[in-house]
Amino acid sequence: QVQLVESGGGLVQPGGSLRLSCAASGSIANIYTMGWYRQAPGKQRELVATITTSGGRTNYADSVKGRFTISRDNAKNTVYLQMNSLKPEDTAVYYCNAAHLVFTIIDYWGQGTQVTVSS
Repeated sequence: QVQLVESGGGLVQPGGSLRLSCAASGSIANIYTMGWYRQAPGKQRELVATITTSGGRTNYADSVKGRFTISRDNAKNTVYLQMNSLKPEDTAVYYCNAAHLVFTIIDYWGQGTQVTVSS
């Protein structure tokens, strides 16, 4: 089992920055990939960024490339999403995701943290 807790969301003006964090607990050693997804009102959840636990390979949605950076700490139990040059279109609930591999791949999700970009 894996538990994920997000934090760091809030209200920010366009052009501002926020840093989201996701703390993982439980069977951390079996996590293959962690990432951030977001869901805006009336829209489907979409991938924002992912990072592999081994090698630190990253992938970003085209809409956030050059503005967002995903990273992980040395213990590989926390991931971060540094969000710069925020735009109103970035407004959404951001969810942390962990792909857990024990015989099969199981996705775990955090409860989400609200990010609102508005002047």
